[in-house]
Amino acid sequence: MLNFEVEIFARETIKPSSPQIHGTKPFKLSFFDQLTPSTYATQLFFYSTTETSSSSSSSPSPTTILPQLKTSLSETLNLLYPFSGRIKDNMSVERFDKGVPFLSARAGCRMPEFLKHHEVKSLNKLVPCHPFSKELSNEIPLLVCQVTTFACGGMALGLGYSHKITDARVAFLLCSVWSTICRGSRPHNVGILHGLDEASKVFPPRNAVPQNYLSMMENLWFPGPNNSITKRFTFDSKSITELRAIAKGELEAAPSRVQALSGFIWKRCMAASWAISESSRPSIAVQAVSLRPRMNPTLLQNSIGNLFWFAHCVADIADETNTEYFELVKLMRESVAAFDDEYLSSLQGEAGFEAMGEYINQLETMFSSEKPDIFAFTSWCNLGFYELDFGWGKPQWVAPFGEVGSEFRNHAGLIGTRCGTGIEAWITLDEKRMLLLEKDAEFLKFASPNHKISSL
Repeated sequence: MLNFEVEIFARETIKPSSPQIHGTKPFKLSFFDQLTPSTYATQLFFYSTTETSSSSSSSPSPTTILPQLKTSLSETLNLLYPFSGRIKDNMSVERFDKGVPFLSARAGCRMPEFLKHHEVKSLNKLVPCHPFSKELSNEIPLLVCQVTTFACGGMALGLGYSHKITDARVAFLLCSVWSTICRGSRPHNVGILHGLDEASKVFPPRNAVPQNYLSMMENLWFPGPNNSITKRFTFDSKSITELRAIAKGELEAAPSRVQALSGFIWKRCMAASWAISESSRPSIAVQAVSLRPRMNPTLLQNSIGNLFWFAHCVADIADETNTEYFELVKLMRESVAAFDDEYLSSLQGEAGFEAMGEYINQLETMFSSEKPDIFAFTSWCNLGFYELDFGWGKPQWVAPFGEVGSEFRNHAGLIGTRCGTGIEAWITLDEKRMLLLEKDAEFLKFASPNHKISSL
């Protein structure tokens, strides 16, 4: 494998360029934010700056890219000011003068060489914080950036988003505004950025969140230390089409790409668990469901904060081989379909937290009595990350993270490929399950491990 080293040669703090932001009133969290543990979601964008940039006929260099990124980030923080602050008492974001740590780094190899020979773990050297590690303090920076330039002039933009205020949609909003400003344009959605705090109005925070609620959510996110491994598997369009056809089974309509793939991964992970323990413990699939497209008003589309919740379904199995694939997909679809108008209405306003508490208590009872296997699924597909142009073209590759924290496991993160027809599944399991998955003939009929980066 490639011997890959990264040298960080500068550390700075980027603050909003407008001094008025420093006196902005506290930004309230929603109760979804309050229940979210303190951890970093990360993301990597790889750009080949030798291609003709969108703003100039000449190729940009690191000496121009770094100042351009810093200046445009400072202007972005004037609009998306919560990212410049810090959490206070798990209630609000304040101290907007704290700013965003910005690391400048260099790598000795060429970017194409790295992308062809890298290991997933090596990606951690390109992000400014460890992905999905349990942070001990809520007062961590809410955004951290690292820009690494390669010997060829290529660049990796690594971002760490605090999950206390950032879900997938918010991550895209931030990058979209920042890249637009960096290109020298005015973001088309500036006019609606005044609704940034709308989530806290629909899902108002609680003055005191019960400690058992916080502990339950932390245990759901971080089951405990283990020897976890993260691997990247690619499913091309042909494989996804075949899986959708198989998953349809007795269903009236074919499942979506994400539904079919999630059900398939769940099925094969269940097989690995069964092979290890031969246990009849129930298996639970937990899916992150975005509330934004399911709700009115549309102002929530650009509200900063976590506007997603978990749909869970249980496969109570004695033998995983007797559980049909399409039945698992059906269970997953039904659990998401339960997020209807009536359920979403029950979560809103002052009474919403009580409804949420009932759900958490149910999970606590289930987990304490049955000790189930839990597999979590998140999707960053179809969000437009491959369209983000900071002024030197669209990204060659977008990666969600590298090796995740040791307490975070049994998770599959899905993200579309650059061509738009395939999906990368970034799966984290303990060593024993991962070894079985990598040798699973049924899994490998459709999944390509260590697949070549689609743009190279």
